[in-house]
Amino acid sequence: MGTKTPSEADILRPIGSTSTTYFLMVAIAGLAFVAFLVGWAYQLQQGLVVTALGDWGSGGGATWGIYIGAFIWWVGIAHGGIILSAAVRLLGMDRYMPVARLAELLTLSGLSAAGFYIIVHLGRPDRMVTSVIGHYHITVHGSPLVWDVTVITAYFVLTATYLGLTLRYDVARLRDQLPDRLDPIYRVMTIGYTKKEDAIIERMVWWVALAIIIMAPLLLHGGVIPWLFAVLPNYPTWFGGVQGPQFLTIALTSAISGVIILSFAFRRAYDWDHIITDDIFRGLLLWLGFFCLLFLWLQLQQNITGLFKAPIDLTIAALARATNPIYLTSMSLVFLTLSYIFAQAIRPALFTRQRAIIAGLAVLTATILEKVLFVVEGFLHPTFDIYEAIPGVYVPGLIEVLSILGTIGMVSLFFLTVAKIFPVVELHAIEHLRDGHESINDHE
Repeated sequence: MGTKTPSEADILRPIGSTSTTYFLMVAIAGLAFVAFLVGWAYQLQQGLVVTALGDWGSGGGATWGIYIGAFIWWVGIAHGGIILSAAVRLLGMDRYMPVARLAELLTLSGLSAAGFYIIVHLGRPDRMVTSVIGHYHITVHGSPLVWDVTVITAYFVLTATYLGLTLRYDVARLRDQLPDRLDPIYRVMTIGYTKKEDAIIERMVWWVALAIIIMAPLLLHGGVIPWLFAVLPNYPTWFGGVQGPQFLTIALTSAISGVIILSFAFRRAYDWDHIITDDIFRGLLLWLGFFCLLFLWLQLQQNITGLFKAPIDLTIAALARATNPIYLTSMSLVFLTLSYIFAQAIRPALFTRQRAIIAGLAVLTATILEKVLFVVEGFLHPTFDIYEAIPGVYVPGLIEVLSILGTIGMVSLFFLTVAKIFPVVELHAIEHLRDGHESINDHE
């Protein structure tokens, strides 16, 4: 723990101070987002033909590519983020309280990016109304895609409620130190607030966290999302019961990596060494290593069952995946990250925050490569005789690649904006750190 005592002034610093670096980050993130919006506008004008997505019967390629792969990636980051935050509250993991709200905000921004991908991939945004919402009462009974929209919406509402309840406590107590220009927002956030509700809110947040933890493996990234693929027997690399736990481990590795990167960025920008300590990074790295190990183990299970005396169609698809340079790169990145985490656990001197950032970036790169390849390989090797003479080829187009940079820019803008309105570290975390700091000083 640092020698400085954490204070309210620390968590309010992002709201009150704006540097040249901040405006540079806004410009870079905004440029990435605008570049994709321009590409999307061109796609809306010309149609999906400007992408590399093509129907089997005409293009001999894949109808799902980066758009759906990145959609799964963002949903995974979002689900893993709120699971991390809920676990901190439910399991008493007070060590990670300073980064819990960052995980919650990552969930909201990740779900927004994922929802944006659905709209982009529909080709025409009006189809969300005419095909999904307009016929929801019919399609919800037979379309896994509509289940997907339903659970993501439910998760967004749960997370927003969870975050909003904890923000009321902070805003009410820090109101005199918050900028007057944002008073309308703060008034809305604290409508009807009294200190008597704190105990009730604490219980409500606990129950919401429990609901989130239960929903994650049953309906979210361990349920409905993988079921979109796992229940389709004509796609050898998709079908199977392993997809649920596989998706969940990828979600958790991606989310922890995202939290590591965000924590480092805020710590460096606002001198939060005494709030987001090295101890937090070490702990996050150990959890990242645990879920990386599960991720690689489940990949091994998938490869063994696909390559050892499997049906011909599954063998062809599994061999194509296992020998693909993209897949090998993805698995190598996760393996190298796991090796580093194991080594620094044995020899702590190997730990640095910079290496933790590299580990997080490596895992995020690996998971998006794996998810895009997972989606595409299913289409390139289907068990459909009518398509077996059509060569499957998919090379992402510029607009599709820009979509990844654009949504990263969108999420970055979200954090850059929110940090100027609300504290991104809970007041409870500061109170807990301060009590711990004072206890140590009294003991000394």
